[in-house]
Amino acid sequence: MRDRDVSLSVLMPVYNARRYVAKAVESILDQDFVDFEFLIIDDGSTDGSAEILDDYARRDPRIRLVRRENRGLVASLNEGIALARAPFIARMDADDIALPHRLRVQADFLAAHPEVVCAGGGIDVIDEKGRRITRIPVAQGNARIQELALQGKTPICHPTAVMRKEAVLAAGAYDPDMMLAEDLDLWLRLGEQGELANVPETVLQYRLHPASVSEAAGSRQIDRMRLACARACERRGVASSFEADAPWRPGEDRLSKHRFALKYGWWAFNSGERHTARAYGGKAIAARPFSMEGWRLLVCALVKPTRRAG
Repeated sequence: MRDRDVSLSVLMPVYNARRYVAKAVESILDQDFVDFEFLIIDDGSTDGSAEILDDYARRDPRIRLVRRENRGLVASLNEGIALARAPFIARMDADDIALPHRLRVQADFLAAHPEVVCAGGGIDVIDEKGRRITRIPVAQGNARIQELALQGKTPICHPTAVMRKEAVLAAGAYDPDMMLAEDLDLWLRLGEQGELANVPETVLQYRLHPASVSEAAGSRQIDRMRLACARACERRGVASSFEADAPWRPGEDRLSKHRFALKYGWWAFNSGERHTARAYGGKAIAARPFSMEGWRLLVCALVKPTRRAG
């Protein structure tokens, strides 16, 4: 596998992801699509991730493992793009789980749609314990996806993206100056190379956990996203209103933790995930025990029929 061409390269940077990385690796190795190489860039991990990756690399020749000092996410992504041997590059994060059909569905889609330069897919949101919270629907159609991107709404979930390497290189790959919004910035530039798409199928379990981008980092992220959209509008000669003005992950303060526990809890409840909704009712109560909102969520999760499955 290491010495021959493949049709798809899976690119996964890893930095201190020991808790989740084994499941992420196994989810790629267990795909029902076999014609791929698995590029793993260990970005100077110090938590034991490197030893886990070494073990998998010894056992599976599809893995190409690069280990070096820490350089950051964008540098790792661009390094992997340069190393990729395949015409299609699939992104993967070290804390997510790819569903078994993911690579096949997206590779087939790109093969059938030469006008598309990047295709994402649907996600199930899970938490740090693997509990399902909800399914996030994805935008369909190039026009709608481009419209959302110009509004700063990141319509392709980064670890679901499969891209044409040729188009990524033509667009200039990831911009180191756009860290925290490197995905949206690249989608906007790729959207000037060809069409953007999402397959309708759910292809990934996307994990939210305390080590994810915090609300504090989220404010800096929004500044970068605003800049990416402004640059894209200038390049295209169009006007668009930036609408992504609120972080969607909790910060360290109790009010933020309470607000997001309620948000995720009601997402879970409305998706038929009663067990998850109970857990987030408890989190909301722990953050603000005298607020009735958390108690309401918990009671509903305990005794009220869930509204719908989804």
